[in-house]
Amino acid sequence: MTKKIELRHDLLWGQLHALTVIAQLGSFTKTAQRLGLSKAAVSQRIADLERAMGQTLVARTTRSVRLSDAGQHLVDETSASFAQITSSLGAARDAVGQPRGLLRITAPVALGRQHVTPLLSSFLKRFPEIRIELDLSDRLVALTQEGFDLAIRHTSAPPDTHVAIKLCASRALLAASPAYLAIHGQPDHPEQLSQHACLPYLRSGPAVWLFERGAGEATQRLQIPVQGPLRAGNSEILRDAAIDGLGLTLLPDFTAAPALRNGALVELLSEWRTVGFFGDSIYAIHPWSSTTPRPLRLLIEHLRQGFTGY
Repeated sequence: MTKKIELRHDLLWGQLHALTVIAQLGSFTKTAQRLGLSKAAVSQRIADLERAMGQTLVARTTRSVRLSDAGQHLVDETSASFAQITSSLGAARDAVGQPRGLLRITAPVALGRQHVTPLLSSFLKRFPEIRIELDLSDRLVALTQEGFDLAIRHTSAPPDTHVAIKLCASRALLAASPAYLAIHGQPDHPEQLSQHACLPYLRSGPAVWLFERGAGEATQRLQIPVQGPLRAGNSEILRDAAIDGLGLTLLPDFTAAPALRNGALVELLSEWRTVGFFGDSIYAIHPWSSTTPRPLRLLIEHLRQGFTGY
């Protein structure tokens, strides 16, 4: 057991806050990044708190960091208070002067490159005291655990545990280049796709495209196994391969739009809806809190004005 020492409780707020962040992120390294401290400084804060409490609060191994029962109890008792303090400080700061602060954003690679990044320059010029860190990744990021303020996601089912603001509608479509169609012909029914080179999105298991048309009881649904020379986990790669004539591919409209406008791609089977690929809307998603910081509110509104559909 750690030897207990006497310390004034009002000297331990920083140590307690570090413990709540460790509980959120599960990592000394990520906690140090979040707090703007060195990893050694975070370790020292926890060691100071453990000495003051007279017991181990964080169990460290070479592979993981977890709280002891005493540490978890302490976090459960104090984390809500720290969240309220953070909210109150943010509200007081936002009430006066220029909005300022750091916003950490995550977005899918293609969507981020094509439509999020171009909107950030005008936002940062308008609000020069706001800073943004943009992480582009196609993996599903856990916002709170990884310290992100906002996620831009292409989905049909935003998580009900977060606040989701719809930025615009979206859809997926089937496309090919005029050069490919001139050689191989244009399909007029999904079942003909088995006769074509297809470029599926990279997912586990065999590639199957789902189509439907009609409504209600008259809805017709088809599952079409497809294959071709290339599978990839990025819609820009599939788009460029289709433009080069390698085959047909399913694309989100925001990736396909420029190539459709300039004639590099042609939309196919437009009377059919694709199902289960990509989403039907683009959302700005952030963790729930009683108040939304002003910089985050301003950024979401800026994105809403910039996303107008495709």
